[in-house]
Amino acid sequence: MLLWLAEVLARDVRAFNVFGYLTLRAVLACMTALVISFVVGPRMIAWLTRMKIGQSVRDDGPQTHLTKAGTPTMGGALIIVSIAVTTLLWGDLDNRFVWVVLLVILGFGAIGWVDDYRKVVHRNPRGLSARQKFLAQSVLGFLAAVYLAFAVSATDNAHFTLSLRLWVESGFNASLSPKADLIVPFFKTVSYPLGVLGFIALTWAVIVGSSNAVNLTAGLDGLASMPTVRVGAALGVFAYVSGNAIFARYLQFTYIPGAGELAVVCGAIAGAGLGFLWFNAYPAEVFMGDVGALSLGAGLGAIAVVVRQEIVLFIMGGVFVVETLSVIVQVASFKLTGRRVFRMAPIHHHYELKGWKENQVVVRFWIITMLLVLFGLSTLKLR
Repeated sequence: MLLWLAEVLARDVRAFNVFGYLTLRAVLACMTALVISFVVGPRMIAWLTRMKIGQSVRDDGPQTHLTKAGTPTMGGALIIVSIAVTTLLWGDLDNRFVWVVLLVILGFGAIGWVDDYRKVVHRNPRGLSARQKFLAQSVLGFLAAVYLAFAVSATDNAHFTLSLRLWVESGFNASLSPKADLIVPFFKTVSYPLGVLGFIALTWAVIVGSSNAVNLTAGLDGLASMPTVRVGAALGVFAYVSGNAIFARYLQFTYIPGAGELAVVCGAIAGAGLGFLWFNAYPAEVFMGDVGALSLGAGLGAIAVVVRQEIVLFIMGGVFVVETLSVIVQVASFKLTGRRVFRMAPIHHHYELKGWKENQVVVRFWIITMLLVLFGLSTLKLR
C-alpha cells in the first residue's frame, strides 16, 4: 500500500524512490511491527484480562507453572495483527509469495484461535483433539503446497497459470523446473529433483511440521519468541539473496523471481516477535497460545520452501526440532516399553524438573538458537 503510494509520489518527488529499495522496506517493516505491538499490546492484554481469557494449566506439569493459571492467553493474535498490517503497508501486494505466506499465517492462526477458544471457554486444557488439529493443518498445508509447487518454478503469474494448467492436462505427471529441487547446503551443485508430488509432500511436511514444532516449544515465557525472531530474520537474508539475480548468481543460489519481497514479511515477523517478547518475557504478562505458535511456525516453513532452504530451516530451528523429537521419542518409548525417556516432554520441561530455573532454560535455548542461526547463515558462502 505505502509502496504504491511512494511510486505515485515519486513521479513528482524523486526522494520517494528510496522506498523502492527492498532492504529499507524490510527494516521499516520490522520497526512498524514493533511499534504496532507496543501500541496495541497493552490494550489487548487489558481486554483479555477483562474477558477472563486466561491460561489453563495442566496439573501434571512442573508445579511452578500452577501460578501461571489465569495469565491472559491468545496473545498471539497481537503477532498476527502486527504482521498482517505491516505486510499490507510495506509489502508489494502484487507479489504472489507475499500473499501465500500471509494467508498461511492467517489460516494456521485461525486453527490456533479455535483451539485456544476451546481451552479458555470450555476449560479444556487440551483444546482441539490432535486429530482435528492435524486434519485442519493438513488441508491448509496441502493447498499451500500445491500452489507453491508451481509458484516457485514460475517466473511470473502468467507462467504460474500455464504451468498449473499443463500439469492438470498431463494427468498430474508434468515435472517441475530445477528451481523446485531440494537443495543441499554446503555443496555448490548438489540438489535432488523432487517432481510435483515430491515437492508437494515435502512442502506439506515442512509447513505442518514447523507449525507444530513451534507450538510444542511455546511452553515457557519467551522460549519460542526469540528463536522465531532470529530464524525469521535469517530467512529474510536468504529471501533477499534468492530474489536478487546478481547476488543469487554470485553466491550460487537458485534465483527465485519475486522471493526477495519475503524479506519484508520476515522483517514484520521479527518486529512482531520482538514486540510480543516485551510482554511475554519472564514473568509473562501474556502467552501467545496456539494462535501465535501455529501461525508463526507455518509462516517460517512457507518462507523456507519459497527460498528453497528447507534443510537450512531444519538447522537454524534446531531447538524446535529437538523439542519435537523429544515428544516423539517420549510417546514411542512409553507405548513400546511403558517407560519414559525424559522426566517430561517437551524437553524444556525435562530440564525444569531436573532443577533448572525457567529463565535458565529459556536463555540457554536462546543461546543455542543463536549459534544454529549463525551456522545456517554460513551456508550463504560456505559451498
